Amino acid sequence: MAPRLTPPPSLEDMEAMAAEALQTIPEPLRRHAADVVIRVEDFPDEETEQEMGLESPFDLLGLYRGVALHHKSISASYGDVDMIFLYRRPILDYWCETGEDLAHIIRHVLIHEIGHHFGFSDEDMDRIERDG
Repeated sequence: MAPRLTPPPSLEDMEAMAAEALQTIPEPLRRHAADVVIRVEDFPDEETEQEMGLESPFDLLGLYRGVALHHKSISASYGDVDMIFLYRRPILDYWCETGEDLAHIIRHVLIHEIGHHFGFSDEDMDRIERDG
């Protein structure tokens, strides 16, 4: 019997998965990221591709846009919203290549991008993911 193929998760499906993954992130980190908006898009836009010097839009799984907490000041303008973008197609491609659990990949990308909001190092983010 041939395996049954199912459609890949939609943008809405991945938004729901990201919301669930956010609830599994350690409380101190999650509490301070409460105002960060999470958006799922298929790919980064052309401006982001150029800005990041990407060879392919598949090279970027997620992106934090905003001012890291350690760079914010009391007089900062609050017109811009801090956002985390998750890029659906690159995440799905990575999922297919690695065979890792999709929910784990989404959680990993969220932690990494929230870490940028806090100005954490890669080592800090690895520790948070491992311990949380």
